[in-house]
Amino acid sequence: MDNTFQVQGMTCGHCEMAVKKAIARLDPEAKVEIDRSAGKVDVHSNKAREDIAHAIADEGYQVA
Repeated sequence: MDNTFQVQGMTCGHCEMAVKKAIARLDPEAKVEIDRSAGKVDVHSNKAREDIAHAIADEGYQVA
């Protein structure tokens, strides 16, 4: 499944890595693309959208 999330609070490369690692812990096979300036995170994963959003939010970011 492909999901796109609007993520607020990513301000640097470290933020991007934190989001990628959070998703990788949930699904090591997930493909993640991040456009930090747009606050957009595209995820290709078999995991539920809610689970991915929760993993990102657990890192301290607001997810829509």
